[in-house]
Amino acid sequence: MGSASVREFAIRVIETEAAAVRAMAGAVDDAFEKAARLILDCPAAVLATGIGKAGHVARKVSATLASTGTPSHFLSPADAVHGDLGSIRKGDVVLVFSASGESDEILRLLSIVKKFDHPVIGITSSKSSGLGRAADVVLQIGKIEEACPLGLAPSASTTAMLALGDALALSVMNLRKFTAEDFALFHPAGQLGRKLIKVGEAMTFLRDHNLPLSSDRLTLGEVLAERAALGQRLDERERRLRLPGAIVLHDEASGKLSGIFTDGDLRRLVSSSTDGVVDLKRPIRDVMTSNPKRVSAEALASEAMAIMRPFRIDELPVVDESDKPVGLIDIQDLVVLKMLDVEPEKE
Repeated sequence: MGSASVREFAIRVIETEAAAVRAMAGAVDDAFEKAARLILDCPAAVLATGIGKAGHVARKVSATLASTGTPSHFLSPADAVHGDLGSIRKGDVVLVFSASGESDEILRLLSIVKKFDHPVIGITSSKSSGLGRAADVVLQIGKIEEACPLGLAPSASTTAMLALGDALALSVMNLRKFTAEDFALFHPAGQLGRKLIKVGEAMTFLRDHNLPLSSDRLTLGEVLAERAALGQRLDERERRLRLPGAIVLHDEASGKLSGIFTDGDLRRLVSSSTDGVVDLKRPIRDVMTSNPKRVSAEALASEAMAIMRPFRIDELPVVDESDKPVGLIDIQDLVVLKMLDVEPEKE
């Protein structure tokens, strides 16, 4: 087979599987909604099962259910009839994937599950199959032409079942009103989970702990002296705590954020003076960065990154709903979360 023929065949495979997925829109009917609400109202867990390639689909859909708020486990039909049926509990819903609906292992499993009166949802080609007759709710995928050149290896049929299974799992997620915050609880590790961590959970520097916070009515010297005193107190309490390279300023009357003074600001003051001497009696208001960019503690850490990276900001003040400083998120906090591979250059 020449390279052109290989490409042509591969395109036919993809088109065949795409057509099978598109056909699944027709399986979204009254039975589909009944299945979604049966899972939504399930008082226990959804046990997804299937044999062979359909078993791999069942594992994936089970994992999607579990990660979107529906307790779910994969049940091997072969192992189930050799003792694993003991894992089925009262209230469980059994979700069965089988294109033919006639696999011996599936039918043996169903004969026992029905004795326990567990609701069964079947995803199969025909309501008249063994699975179709045994299931309480049938999502009928119809007869699907496999992409395999022999018409034998499960390919388009498993792709179609996976699409329908995902549609079912995500429809239940939607009915459950599952939020990004809920998703973060189920995905604490990995890039997805990290991007859903809130700024308040990620920031290292906290008010009344290790955040250099000063009044904007002070002089530069007074502000630097307060920062140095905080550093000494932290050293006494816990040497591992560090100070940020920025001082957050607030309005003494309102308590609201008014500015930030960074290491970069101090370096610019030194470099701009003719003799390298900085006038420490200058009001901090004259040398601070007024009305700096800020972020809410309730915002996602990814939102903070979206502000910091393009503007090459190393520290971002964190404020509450009244715009009062509650902390500071540092570029190192994002590096620790692995949201940045490398740090941006300092100012």
